[in-house]
Amino acid sequence: MDTPIITARGLSKTFTVARRPVAAVTDLDLDVAEGELVAFLGPNGAGKSTSIRMLTTLLPATSGTARVAGYDVASERSRVRHAIGYVGQGNSAGHNQRVRDELLSQGAFYGMTRRDAARRADELIDSLDLGALAGRGVMGLSGGQKRRLDIALGLIHTPRVLFLDEPSTGLDPQSRANLWEHILELRRKSGTTVFLTTHYLEEADQFAERVLIMDQGRVIADDVASRLKSELAGDVITVGFGDPARAETGTPVVARLTGGDTEQVDSATIRVTAKAGDVLLPALVRALDEAGAPAARIALREPTLDDVFLSLTGRSLRDTGDTSSPPSPSPESAEPAVLVPAHDRSESR
Repeated sequence: MDTPIITARGLSKTFTVARRPVAAVTDLDLDVAEGELVAFLGPNGAGKSTSIRMLTTLLPATSGTARVAGYDVASERSRVRHAIGYVGQGNSAGHNQRVRDELLSQGAFYGMTRRDAARRADELIDSLDLGALAGRGVMGLSGGQKRRLDIALGLIHTPRVLFLDEPSTGLDPQSRANLWEHILELRRKSGTTVFLTTHYLEEADQFAERVLIMDQGRVIADDVASRLKSELAGDVITVGFGDPARAETGTPVVARLTGGDTEQVDSATIRVTAKAGDVLLPALVRALDEAGAPAARIALREPTLDDVFLSLTGRSLRDTGDTSSPPSPSPESAEPAVLVPAHDRSESR
C-alpha cells in the first residue's frame, strides 16, 4: 500500500461512567489508502462513531496515535480539519438560512474567497440536484434534501478525505439510492477518500471496497466484503421435504454432504450453512433421491455481512441493541454535524 491517507495505531478511548472506566474503543489499528471507500460496521455502541470522532479531531484519544492526510489528529487539529470533510448524524445547516447562503458561509469558514466559494457552491448544487432548492430556506427541505445539503457542506472545500457517520439513516429507499448515486459520482470525479459508518449492510456490501466490522470496541474483521462472506460465512441452504418422515431420513444425508450442522425450521424443513452451496446442490439432490427422501423444494441464499457478524460473534448484527454505548457528550462538547476548521494557537504551525 502507498502511504496511507488515514493511519491509526493503538487508538483507544475510555470514558468514566459512575466512577468506573468504560472502554469505547480499544487498540484501533487502521490503514486506509487514498481514494478508498471504506465502510465501518457494527452494532450500536460498538465504537464506530467514537472512532470517527477521534479521527476527525472531535474527541481526544485516551491513548494511541492517528494521522489523517499526513497530519497528527492531536497536535495538528486545524490542519486535519482543513484536509477533511465530516458529515455527522444530525443536520447541520441553520434552519433560517437559505441553501446557497449556507454553502457560501461554509466556504468562508475555510478561508475561501467569495468568488471561489460561489463557484464551488454552484458546482455542488448542480452535482447534488439542489438547483431548484438553492434559494429556499433549510427549514422547508425534506430529510433527503437536507442530507444532500450536508454532503455539499462537507465537500465545499474539496477535502481529500470525507467522513460520513450514518449518512442515509432515516431516509426512504429512494432518497438513500439518490444520495449514494451522488456520493459515488462525486468520488469518481475527485478521487476523494470516503470513510463511513452505516447500519445498512447492503450499502456496505454493494458500494464499499473494504469493510471493517467492530464489536465491543475492537475491529474483529477487515477485508473486502466478498472475501469476508466466502471465508467467514457460507451459503444458506433450506431443504423442504414435504413430510416429517422424509425429513428424518434426509437430514443425515444433508449433514454428511454439506459438513454443517442442520437447523430444524419446522417438522418437514431443515436449514444448513455450507461453503460453495451452488456447487453442492446437484450432488445433494441426487443423494436425497437415492436415499428415498427426495426434496420437495430447495432454496439457496448467498451469505450476507450479517452472516459474517453472526459467524464471528454468535449474534446477529441486525438484532444487537444499544446496551453498550458510552455516554453521549454533553451539549457543550457535542460534535457539529459538519466540521469547520479549528484554530488552536497551541498547534504546531
